Amino acid sequence: QVQLVNSGGGLVEAGGSLRLSCAASGSSFSVGTMGWYRQAPGQERELVATITRGGTTNYADSVKGRFTISRDNAKVTVYLQMNSLKPEDTAVYYCKADRIFPMKTFWGQGTQVTVSS
Repeated sequence: QVQLVNSGGGLVEAGGSLRLSCAASGSSFSVGTMGWYRQAPGQERELVATITRGGTTNYADSVKGRFTISRDNAKVTVYLQMNSLKPEDTAVYYCKADRIFPMKTFWGQGTQVTVSS
């Protein structure tokens, strides 16, 4: 099993910044791609950003240029730096990790991000 523990999040004014962290433990040596997803009230969960072990990143169009995903492979930790936050970024943010073998997806517990206008 892989356990994911989120930290960061909270309340910030529009235009502000927040940083999320997600640390993997357990069978973390076999973790491949990690990423962040978010779910706003009444909405489906959506991709925010992903990063492979090699550092290849992928972003949702809505966050490109404002959010930066990074990871520390030694610590098996993924980060999401969120700048120029907008009220529409308000959501619960979930960390996701894909275990390579045996293949399985793990989710963190979610952390609330609220951006006030």
